[in-house]
Amino acid sequence: MTMNYQAASSVAAARLGADDKFLAGGQSLLGAIKLGLAAPAGLVDVRRLPELQGITVGGGAVRIGAATTHATVAASADVGRAIPALADLAGRIGDRQVRNAGTLGGSLANNDPAACYPAAVLALSATVHTNRRDLAADDFFQGLFTTALEDGELITAVSFPCPKAAGWQKFKQPASRFSLVGVFVARFDAGVRVAVTGAGPGVFRCRELETALARDWSPAAARAVKVDAAGLNHDLHGTADYRAALIPELAARAVAAA
Repeated sequence: MTMNYQAASSVAAARLGADDKFLAGGQSLLGAIKLGLAAPAGLVDVRRLPELQGITVGGGAVRIGAATTHATVAASADVGRAIPALADLAGRIGDRQVRNAGTLGGSLANNDPAACYPAAVLALSATVHTNRRDLAADDFFQGLFTTALEDGELITAVSFPCPKAAGWQKFKQPASRFSLVGVFVARFDAGVRVAVTGAGPGVFRCRELETALARDWSPAAARAVKVDAAGLNHDLHGTADYRAALIPELAARAVAAA
């Protein structure tokens, strides 16, 4: 397959032609191309744009550039102090090669239903910044490999509000290291948010756990929740009932870790 390639000189100059895709670390997109799930006519490389790099902490939030690698987030002392669970999540994505190549923006734009970062973005009520607008996490994820991004829209950064407490746990598929089930819990003054990845056709909030943990922020309260298996994934790696049982258990461990 012949494919055009160009490196963008700036965010403003990063323009897609018909059927083109943005390329950052390539850990999501290139895999999809190899499997025949994506067939872009060309790639516009934004990986090295300075505008998409870096981590800043201030105003009660952590802002991470879209082309910042998972390894950089995991190793950041600033992230480790402000949101330790976010650094923990980044440090457990894939393997060392994936962490040193994959990027925050690429993971979110692909929105794999078993990816780790979407759970953190949704649980922390993050804001996804693009070259056109700001998108709330609750509006960004729209189902299997689908987001609110429009044609030619590029993620530039993500802002994560700093919670009072947060934790992350995942039960990984041993070959791919994606989440068979992953649960991110976050406690704010306004309440609790719990996001689940790997269990369904896309990342989702678990309202039953949010209600229970808002009343009692404890592992026991999480374990007492019964999650309905309807609509959850059922495959060779685990049944829907199995995933439903994992969700409160992983939430309990995440609360304990927080």
